[in-house]
Amino acid sequence: MAEKPICMSTQVPDDEDTQKEDNIRGLTMLGHFGFDCLPHQLVNKSVQQGFFFNILCVGETGIGKSTLIDTLFNTNLKDKKSSHFYSNVGLKIQTHELQESNVQLKLTVVKTVGYGDQINKESSYHPIVDYIDAQFESYLQEEWKIKRSFADYHDSRVHVCLYFISPTGHSLKPLDLLTMKNIDTKVNIIPLIAKADTISKSDLQKFKCKIMSELVSNGIQIYQFPTDDEADANVNYSMNGLLPFAIVGSTDEVKVGKRMVRGRQYPWGVLQVENENHCDFVKLRDMLLYTNMEDLKEQTHTQHYERYRCCKLQKMGFVDVGPDNQPVSFQEIYEAKRQEFFDQCQREEEELKQKFMQRVKEKETAFKESEKELQDKFEHLKRVQQEETMKLEEERRQLEEEIIDFYKMKAASETLHTLVCTNIKKDKDRKK
Repeated sequence: MAEKPICMSTQVPDDEDTQKEDNIRGLTMLGHFGFDCLPHQLVNKSVQQGFFFNILCVGETGIGKSTLIDTLFNTNLKDKKSSHFYSNVGLKIQTHELQESNVQLKLTVVKTVGYGDQINKESSYHPIVDYIDAQFESYLQEEWKIKRSFADYHDSRVHVCLYFISPTGHSLKPLDLLTMKNIDTKVNIIPLIAKADTISKSDLQKFKCKIMSELVSNGIQIYQFPTDDEADANVNYSMNGLLPFAIVGSTDEVKVGKRMVRGRQYPWGVLQVENENHCDFVKLRDMLLYTNMEDLKEQTHTQHYERYRCCKLQKMGFVDVGPDNQPVSFQEIYEAKRQEFFDQCQREEEELKQKFMQRVKEKETAFKESEKELQDKFEHLKRVQQEETMKLEEERRQLEEEIIDFYKMKAASETLHTLVCTNIKKDKDRKK
């Protein structure tokens, strides 16, 4: 509580007091002091560190994403034109160092490439969701480090999504509804009607009402400019009623009267980008950069990132209160999860050991059966070989006996032949 001011009694100084005061040495003040200087300290520190801002541009090829970024920041980021012949949706990430007066801004622009060019568009939003979640996960991993280095860490979380709607004048495309429904809880969405100079003013107002009606009926949450700050409440409230912004981008300078303005030259006249009667570009620029940039960054951290972080911790089993609705510390949950994980590892290790032993036993049984089969086969082949050997021995013995008989018959035949020859010779000799 603030202390009440103490009323000091006023006394009239006498001559001695006046003499003493004349002898007191005066002290020259160096400047203003007090805690009301804190905002100036924060501003100076922030200016020295620089600022960063990350924009995600989602829209079909050739709808004017690069032109709008160049127009917003009054620069030429020299982006090449994309082709319509990509088989899948991709993302082009570019980081630029910008400076205005003594303020430095690190601007990261992420643009969709090939968005809406495929025949099957059901999965076109997946790369966008994956990229947003990847940036949240990267920041979360940095938070979980023992030695964090947020001073040097480049926060790449998407602060705002500029969703470019084709100026059809009828309704949102199914792809628009599908994409915004899957990213509205992950990023601040600001819908824009691109190339709004192709629609008449009456049709444009009807198109805006149709878009907002479809967003509400499909439960899609878009970014609402904050109205809790008294300084900007009225302006933001009126701007919320103008969503989606009808924008036209151009970096070309056209002469109107005696001055040069950024706009587009048409046969019927000049469309001035910074003329609020022609389009909502100035409103978008003021709401995005001048009034609500810090709120967009704060909403990204306090809502979208916190939602991702909460879901991540819940999936890991962390809770704020126990079964008895009493607060539970992070250390207790960590130790419980660690013990649970250790027990699970022990169980799995035991199960693996049991499975290993069972498989070893099965293999040993299989090996024994195979060994028995091989032994039986070996014994069978051995018996067959022995029988074959005995049979061959018997045949060999018979052959040897036949050979002996043959030689005996041969010897007897030769003897008989000799006797016959001798008798014939004797007969011849007697006849003579």
